[in-house]
Amino acid sequence: MLPLLLGAAAAGTASWLGYNCYSPTSQLYGRTVAFGSDPQQLCLTYDDGPNDPHTFRLLEVLAQHEVRATFFLIGQFVKSRPDIARAVVSAGHVIGNHTYTHPNLLWCSAASVRQELQDCHSEIEGATGVKVSLFRPPFGARRPAVLKIARERGYRPVMWSVTCFDWEETTPEGVERRAIKQITQHKDRGKIVLLHDGGHWHMGIDRAHTVIATDRLIQRYKAEGYRFVTVPEFST
Repeated sequence: MLPLLLGAAAAGTASWLGYNCYSPTSQLYGRTVAFGSDPQQLCLTYDDGPNDPHTFRLLEVLAQHEVRATFFLIGQFVKSRPDIARAVVSAGHVIGNHTYTHPNLLWCSAASVRQELQDCHSEIEGATGVKVSLFRPPFGARRPAVLKIARERGYRPVMWSVTCFDWEETTPEGVERRAIKQITQHKDRGKIVLLHDGGHWHMGIDRAHTVIATDRLIQRYKAEGYRFVTVPEFST
């Protein structure tokens, strides 16, 4: 009986540790930014760009509402479309490092993690002139070594507290509904919203639903008195 109990305990511990590798708000493996101290702040963040044409369409919506957001860019897509990366910066948005090829960093060696960060950093700086200081791990996957390497390179690890699941086959209403539910759940804290202007598979992923949902969410929460901020402006 004891071996069975020990085995069950070990399995439970492993499951719990694995969960915390991906949980966006977990602080078990090191401090990251997910919540803020000001409950009236919303931080819109977009992963996996730059992406043609949906990053451009998203920039139009954000400009219309005079909202600045934070974009976590994939290095290989910046290399393919540096003009889009420059457009994001020119529009006044903040950009961050989302690695060069979007691997799951849980399974990468320390050398590979460093290379992914460096290659992405180089492409972004070469395209935009910006030396980025924000980092978001692909899939939210991190272990202590990943966060340690990121901090050694001067990065601030950024996660999120609202997951919209807009990478799935969905509708603007589906994205909006999930966002509203989680923003309401966390009404006592500032929220970082995870959205996507691209997809890590290839350039040209359809994110029209995200663009429409962004427009609706901004209108809704501006009317309720929320302030939209970038990650550097987010009160923690």
